[in-house]
Amino acid sequence: MAETSAIEWTDSTFNPWIGCTKISPACDHCYAEALMDTRHHRVKWGGDRSRTSESNWQQPRRWQKQAEAFFAEHGRRQRVFCSSLADVFDNQVPTEWRDDLWALIRGTPALDWLLLTKRPQNIGKMLPSFWDDIKSSVWLGTTVEDQQRADYNIKHLTQHDSAVRFLSIEPMLGPVEMTKPNTLEGLMNWGMGIDWVIAGGESGPQARPSHPDWFRSLRDQCAAAGVPFLFKQWGEWAPSSQVPSAWSSEERRLTEDGDWTGTMSPVQASEPNTMNRVGKKAAGRRLDGVEHNGFPQVKP
Repeated sequence: MAETSAIEWTDSTFNPWIGCTKISPACDHCYAEALMDTRHHRVKWGGDRSRTSESNWQQPRRWQKQAEAFFAEHGRRQRVFCSSLADVFDNQVPTEWRDDLWALIRGTPALDWLLLTKRPQNIGKMLPSFWDDIKSSVWLGTTVEDQQRADYNIKHLTQHDSAVRFLSIEPMLGPVEMTKPNTLEGLMNWGMGIDWVIAGGESGPQARPSHPDWFRSLRDQCAAAGVPFLFKQWGEWAPSSQVPSAWSSEERRLTEDGDWTGTMSPVQASEPNTMNRVGKKAAGRRLDGVEHNGFPQVKP
């Protein structure tokens, strides 16, 4: 796994095991399935999980030994995303493997461990007995790709203390109103339960577009609540307003019913609710011309 990650919100990735089962719309076009099942045939997605090698498990211990040098260079602790190819709170993973992971986290207190799950309802029954000893170096997060998942997942996430509690709204498949009564505790204090929000569009061959107004609303909600906001990417699709008119791409418009329709056509002049498939690199990660790189403030 990667000592240096291309993911904008982490420094490194560590996967104690590989494999998962699709459980929500965000999983439909899973990049990990495409890589580890379809391409490398490492696991059968939705089937057995595969534990990674002992040499891979030694990586975080090496990072722990280098933690002082990392802090001196960056002025903060190294962030480790676990797991990019699995889910820590997957109930199909052997308990012994997760016990080994908790022990590893306990043995690497100078690292910040980012645990992102689509199964926050499992967190409570899977935390170790020594959670209070390690929670200061763990960031707990959950994926909330639309309002339904936000209403359900956030209430489970915020039941547990950790150094940071965060949301990954990627791929964003619908608007998310953080002030909905069923999501948090109301308009004025939703930020008290969430410390950080990441958002982004979908990449890959079957990527679905995200409406620019969904991201704008999320950005503004975070600003109003004082919650750091990181816009990770547009993904495959970019608003027509930032695509050169000479390009040709697939174009989609949002209908009044909230459904995307489209054809293959030249990019038109800027039109409301129009997205163009130009590829992840060309689409970039500027929202209304601005890069949003917010991170939570944590104690050294």
